[in-house]
Amino acid sequence: MKLAEKMQDCKLSGRKGLIIYITAGYPDYSTTLQAVKAVEAAGADLVEIGLPFSDPMADGPIIQKAAAQALAAGATVNKTLKLVEQLTKETKIPLAIMTYYNIVLQYGIDKFAADFAKAGISGLILPDLPIEESAVVEPACQQAGIDLIRFIAPTTTPERLKPICSQASGFIYCISNTGVTGVRQIDYSQLAPLLADVRKETTVPLAIGFGIGSPEAACQAAKHADAVIVGSAVVDRLAKQGVAAVQEFTSTLRQALDKGVQG
Repeated sequence: MKLAEKMQDCKLSGRKGLIIYITAGYPDYSTTLQAVKAVEAAGADLVEIGLPFSDPMADGPIIQKAAAQALAAGATVNKTLKLVEQLTKETKIPLAIMTYYNIVLQYGIDKFAADFAKAGISGLILPDLPIEESAVVEPACQQAGIDLIRFIAPTTTPERLKPICSQASGFIYCISNTGVTGVRQIDYSQLAPLLADVRKETTVPLAIGFGIGSPEAACQAAKHADAVIVGSAVVDRLAKQGVAAVQEFTSTLRQALDKGVQG
């Protein structure tokens, strides 16, 4: 199933989507493969595969460190491509690549989209690609059948909101706060007015990310969106406790979200 179908299925069924971020090649590719399989088994709906970049400006300390260590251990675009091919054979969970524009540009925009789509990716997330410059990537994604995921933030103006919503597909990545990724205390109710404005412009599912580090936080965020994105808390557990801890954490997130919907 593709990313867009999965997100719409969650939205229509009233089930809150759970999106898990995992850095490719951290601490190695074998562990990445096992971690993706583990979160799928635990009830995740989508996995963002982080393609390591040397200057990950949107990422906080935990994911920055993971990317740096993955690169030092030999992580590359081609190795990540092979990982995606393997995951497509061994899992059914939709996959998205999250990386930075320079990597896509250096690889070749059309080739990147075509190669990763063939490998099994159905979404591309580029935090440093503003709406004004997205026309350089959008045609390649459309040609390859990949959703180019759009971002909104608390600082997004009404003028920019309309074009973002009109071009959105798959899901809209709703940044919960100004700053980088990482677990922190956030009042997600502050996002409610912005998300209400977004819903007036599009029916594309909304996913809140940045800062979600516990089942309680996931439930608070899910009250205002169709899905939640959890990254730093997962990568931290993978580093300190291994794949089994990531699976258990994902399972607690899934159970909390399901209970929150029923409650």
